[in-house]
Amino acid sequence: MRTRQTLIALALAVACATGAQAECLSDAQVAELTAHYLAKTPAPNPEKLSEADAACTRAKFNAQLEKHLGKVIGYKAALTNPAVQQRFGTRQPVWGKLYEGMVLPNGATVETTFGARPLFEADMLVRVRSSAVNQAKTPMEVLQAIDQVIPFIELPDLLVQAPPRLDGAGVAAINAGARMGVAGTALPVPAYRAERYALLDALRDMKVIVADADGKSIGGGKGSDILGHPLNAVVWLAQALAQEGLALQPGDLVSLGSFSALQPPKSGLAVTVRYEGLSGAGPVRVQFKAPQ
Repeated sequence: MRTRQTLIALALAVACATGAQAECLSDAQVAELTAHYLAKTPAPNPEKLSEADAACTRAKFNAQLEKHLGKVIGYKAALTNPAVQQRFGTRQPVWGKLYEGMVLPNGATVETTFGARPLFEADMLVRVRSSAVNQAKTPMEVLQAIDQVIPFIELPDLLVQAPPRLDGAGVAAINAGARMGVAGTALPVPAYRAERYALLDALRDMKVIVADADGKSIGGGKGSDILGHPLNAVVWLAQALAQEGLALQPGDLVSLGSFSALQPPKSGLAVTVRYEGLSGAGPVRVQFKAPQ
């Protein structure tokens, strides 16, 4: 009898503990999250989500976003920089979907209130040429399956009421903070093997500089800050997508992650990102203005 009572007590304890844990956000909660995203107002934080809960929430959120934003044009790998991982208390990247209209032309002027919790960072896009990218295990195999490398200033939105409380799962749940970004002139991937090796080395060793209108450095990093080589972000992303039955398609854009610290925009600030050591890569620029 005592053994049975003990088992019942243990079962109740487990049930209570399980009930206290966060779960995938409900449909109503995701609808609220979507409404805040569209209104560019801070949403309640998704708290203490497991990796599975975060993936479930992101899937629901993506389904809602597609109704308003249109087709998916690619993906972003986020938290690929160890310094950014540390900020969010995680040791692994997360991903989100990119939608049509999110990529703006070089030199675009953007209001400082483009999101609920707007930020900017130095980033880079690549464009998928072949579905073979989904089997890539090395940066060279990625390079063989893409056709463009594109300078990019990402303009993410942390979206929630208390960004300092976001962890890796929380960032995943809000679609990795995808909002928009500004793309520079695409750099084509060379056809010859020797030139590809040179490009691989340049991507790893390049110095990424974030500067203001006076040319003063306000941030930056180097290519290897992203998982040892920026194209490793594509390797990781393809594997992560496969776990959820998804795959990169020809024409998809992939945002590789941050080469610089996340910074808030300020009215009148003009930002230029340069990729020193990456031959042929021009600068990418964005101008911030006060809301109208």
